[in-house]
Amino acid sequence: MTAHSERPVRTAAARRTSGTSNQAGRLRDTARTIRVPWNASSVAQVRRSLVEDLEERDVSTTVIDEAEIVTSELVSNAIRHATPLTDGMLRIHWKVKSGVVEVEVTDGGSETTPRPAPRTIWASSGRGLRIVRSLAHEWGVTEDRNGSTVWASLGGPSRRRSH
Repeated sequence: MTAHSERPVRTAAARRTSGTSNQAGRLRDTARTIRVPWNASSVAQVRRSLVEDLEERDVSTTVIDEAEIVTSELVSNAIRHATPLTDGMLRIHWKVKSGVVEVEVTDGGSETTPRPAPRTIWASSGRGLRIVRSLAHEWGVTEDRNGSTVWASLGGPSRRRSH
């Protein structure tokens, strides 16, 4: 399964040879978007793409680890609880600004708004958004007629209103 990239991801070698340090700084802050099939095997693919990109941008190890866990939870939840976008895919978008990573997962929506499940000792699932809430500085949901986007900000506050 290959990710469908809406914006090409440049390799580390291409970044090192791309010009002045000012250009490199702009590349470090650019956003990335990938589209993946709406199935469980996409979770690992998204995780790998995100981690490789954040490592190339010199994001702190702690923020990378948190972003990996949060993104895995958001993609897993989209596959488990929502529908795919009209093309059968999920859209994963992330950006880095001043060490803050903001991740978005967009799906075709569901009948309910994503929210953390109540705390239970014996449940075998339902902890995903509680994990997201515990790791993210902020998180939230935006919905429109095309679907819903669950987002999380790691390493500091986003410019959005938290949920």
